[in-house]
Amino acid sequence: MLNDQVTFRRVAAGSLLILAPLLQAVAAFVDPGTWGDDREMISFGDNPALAQLQSVLYHWSWMLMAVAVLGLVHLTRRGLTGLGNVVGALTMIGYLSLSGLLLTDPVEWWLGQNHTPREAQRIIDEMLGLPGVVFGFQLPWMFLGMFGLPVLTAVVWRTGFVGWWAPVVVAAGYLGSFAVPYGPLTAVCWTVPVAGLGWIGLRILRMGDGDWAAYYPAVRQPVSRSPESTPR
Repeated sequence: MLNDQVTFRRVAAGSLLILAPLLQAVAAFVDPGTWGDDREMISFGDNPALAQLQSVLYHWSWMLMAVAVLGLVHLTRRGLTGLGNVVGALTMIGYLSLSGLLLTDPVEWWLGQNHTPREAQRIIDEMLGLPGVVFGFQLPWMFLGMFGLPVLTAVVWRTGFVGWWAPVVVAAGYLGSFAVPYGPLTAVCWTVPVAGLGWIGLRILRMGDGDWAAYYPAVRQPVSRSPESTPR
């Protein structure tokens, strides 16, 4: 399979569209901050093992989702290609930026172990408020992933690959999570898109190499001229 570009890319795209959102949902459920104190330096200190596990799950979920986006972009080759390319690129940047922010997790854990909650919060707020962090990692990049993915899924729907319900489910889950504080409802919201993205992934796995390869543009062969037709 590794030597077959069609099979590898199809299987990778389909599998990651199932795995990546599932890892994010699991991360939200195991995160001590989902159920405990909303100050992560405290909740992480209450259960350091789960704190490390949720960071790893979020990291790989968002990294793999950035790769899975390429599979969705591939499905826009027959229609709305320009929009698919732009939204896909912005979505990838968003998820990669989200993953980079996870390096603050061990910092918050360490601060919680070595300072009072008030002092730890002051330090982390100063760190995350630095202009390089705000404009290099946070704004607007960290929002592009979860805002861009519902749009990209809607583009795939408009090409006819999937039903209307898939982008609705993805949008309801990811965009709905911004309307609630991070906690148990976030875990529920991030579980909902698993159905929509997972269905697209399953369809990709079932479609076969021929159908996947049909999305590639046909290669135009150069027109050869016979000596008689060559102008003198």
